[in-house]
Amino acid sequence: MNVEDRADLGAARIAAAIGEPARARMLYSLMDGRARTSTELAAIAEVSPSTASVHLQRLTSDDLISVERQGKHRYFRLHGPPVASVLEGLNVLAGGVRNAFVPNTPNRLRAARTCYDHMAGTAAVLLHDRFVAAGWLEVLPDADRGYDLSAEGRQLLETLGIDVVAARAARRRFAYACLDWSERRPHIGGAIGAALLSTLLRKRWVSQELDARALSVTSLGRRELFTRLGVRIQGV
Repeated sequence: MNVEDRADLGAARIAAAIGEPARARMLYSLMDGRARTSTELAAIAEVSPSTASVHLQRLTSDDLISVERQGKHRYFRLHGPPVASVLEGLNVLAGGVRNAFVPNTPNRLRAARTCYDHMAGTAAVLLHDRFVAAGWLEVLPDADRGYDLSAEGRQLLETLGIDVVAARAARRRFAYACLDWSERRPHIGGAIGAALLSTLLRKRWVSQELDARALSVTSLGRRELFTRLGVRIQGV
């Protein structure tokens, strides 16, 4: 079989994987960048959990989706921008309109909360996205969603009063993308995530409700986070 034949067969296999209606519904539900469980995808595709499992195995084997494990749960997301581009092109041709993802997490917990000893929720996801986009966090090669700090990132955290050396010496992961269960996108976990939350609380940029996981970004915090980090957080 020559190279062109292999390419044709590969394209046909991918097209067949996308072309099954239940699998197509699963894939398009992941276009918003958020991860979902097999139970959620089964409901979206309107199939049984066992049938969803078969579909997910097919999509995984064809590298259309990838799996993230968070504790005892498994979450599925698109396998990178090329997959999203193909789906977007097909959607343009089909003239489809799709509903946006709406989390059902209580608003006060969705906005900001603790995830063990680090920050989660909408505000935490915004911080994560800013750290990655600015190059302050760098993805480690061949690591399980692990990060390291760039020179600029380390300098930034040290100016905020975070002891990066102590965080690196802690007997735990230094920094990693922790999947947020309400946003279904990552926030910063690990020693750096814990140090960041501790610093935000100490500076009174964030306050915590007594005996509760809910956090609130103070007016001082909203101002300082925007001025220092370029992160705009409103009404959290």
